[in-house]
Amino acid sequence: MRLRWLPDTRRTTYARVVQHTCDDCVPVSYELCTAGGLMFIRRTDRTRGAKPEVRETERLITSRAQVMWRDLLLGIAR
Repeated sequence: MRLRWLPDTRRTTYARVVQHTCDDCVPVSYELCTAGGLMFIRRTDRTRGAKPEVRETERLITSRAQVMWRDLLLGIAR
C-alpha cells in the first residue's frame, strides 16, 4: 500500500504525538499524531541537507489511522 504524503500544514502545531519511531537511528522518522479528534502520520526526512522535509497523511478516524500506522511499521505501507 502506498501512502499519500501531503505537505505539512500549520494547523498541526497543536497535534499531540501518540507514538513515534526512533529519530536517532535513521534519517527518516514517523509520528502518529492526533488533533481535533482525528489522527494522521507525520514523516520527517532528514536526508536532504540541513532543513528536514516534513510531510503528513490525510486526517483519518482513529481506527483507520491505527491500521495505517501498523501497516507502516510492518513495511506493508510506504
